[in-house]
Amino acid sequence: MNDEIILVTGSTDGIGKQAAIELARPGAKVLVHGRSAERCQAVADEIRRRAGNSGADYFVADFSSLRQVREMAAQVKAKYDRLHVLVNNAGVFMRERRLTEDGLETTFAVNHLAPFLLTRLLLDLLIASAPARIVVVSSTTHQSAKVDFGNLQGEKRYDGFAAYALSKLENVLFTYELAERLKGTGVTVNCLHPGVIATKLLRAGWSGGGDGLGEGAATLVYLASSPEVAGVTGKYFVSKREAASSPAMHDEKLRKEFWNVSEKLVLKGSPIKS
Repeated sequence: MNDEIILVTGSTDGIGKQAAIELARPGAKVLVHGRSAERCQAVADEIRRRAGNSGADYFVADFSSLRQVREMAAQVKAKYDRLHVLVNNAGVFMRERRLTEDGLETTFAVNHLAPFLLTRLLLDLLIASAPARIVVVSSTTHQSAKVDFGNLQGEKRYDGFAAYALSKLENVLFTYELAERLKGTGVTVNCLHPGVIATKLLRAGWSGGGDGLGEGAATLVYLASSPEVAGVTGKYFVSKREAASSPAMHDEKLRKEFWNVSEKLVLKGSPIKS
């Protein structure tokens, strides 16, 4: 992994930070992302200390702002002409319905639209760097969600747990549809459930408990780096094994309709075919 460049979103704490450190140990250049320059710098410094890797870099963006997502993508592309792994890990849990500066519900914006947009904007780098990988952190909670296009953003009714579960279903829908569209490019796309892990997000939604960060990062790191899954795409993983996802994933019409709705909300035009 000495020549690889890996971007991990939401990597100033929790699973993302743990994964960034572990991915840096074999020598990859890890790009840290967070909302605070100070925290990003602290993690980059920690990677240098703990992983013995001086190549860490960082980018700052608040994923509740589509403008900042676009700016971050432009900064990455201005600085790097390759990207071998994109890990979409950043996420939030919101007990109350709040709108972003774009007028979008925050859980939907941060957990789905931000990685959807960032991935679209960085696809040319990933395709040019193939073989490359996209890893999306979802959750087993996606199994309980159903897509209601009339209530995607809690317009009619809002429940924090339901909104989070729906955003994780959206992550898996995005993974499966993107994998289909990227066939033949050398870029794979897979998603995962990290487990019930003691993170800030878990405390926000479920009050606490959970397993350690090492266990939480294990499947993420596996999908981002293991030769065992080179070429594997469009799959959902739990504990480093392929697992059954929601039956909704096999509804091609639903996947495409959801893709089109997402696309209209963020960006027109990209290197992948519509």
